[in-house]
Amino acid sequence: MENGRTALERPKRNLWRIIGWGTATALVFAPAVAMQFTSEVNWTPSDFGFAAMLFGALGLGIELAVRMTPDRFYRAGAFFALLSAFMVFWANGAVGMIGNEDNPINLLFIGVILIALVGAIMSRFGKDGMALVMFTAGTVQASIATIFGILGSDFRGGVFTIVLSSLWILSGALFKASRA
Repeated sequence: MENGRTALERPKRNLWRIIGWGTATALVFAPAVAMQFTSEVNWTPSDFGFAAMLFGALGLGIELAVRMTPDRFYRAGAFFALLSAFMVFWANGAVGMIGNEDNPINLLFIGVILIALVGAIMSRFGKDGMALVMFTAGTVQASIATIFGILGSDFRGGVFTIVLSSLWILSGALFKASRA
């Protein structure tokens, strides 16, 4: 018996952490596999570094949220808020949300992420403040999509962006349901 454990006991591992970080790692390296089979995927080392940085930030944000509270609704709200920011940033940088990545309207979506980030800090990550901030981010994103996408020059991009804004709204609803 060592440190209060028998020799047959194994240290407890968190399956969700292994799945999360394993998935992030697989997604970062998936283009390397795709590059072996098609010339349509052509990532540079800086592309892989940028992807690793984004997935790392997402994973660290989730780790922080899990450590902040045991409340499952709050954790899920934080997960969807982080996922929303990640998806907006990734899609905007890769192909652009409205039109292509060179469309200046797409800079407005960085503002949506800033609304979420600054609002979260200003609310001190309290559940009611977080809910309001996420509802606001989702509404602003859907408004940009409607005005500049659906009613503007890119109907399909507008619809995609509105669908993506539902993740902010879901996050707000989860924060609202939280008891944290």
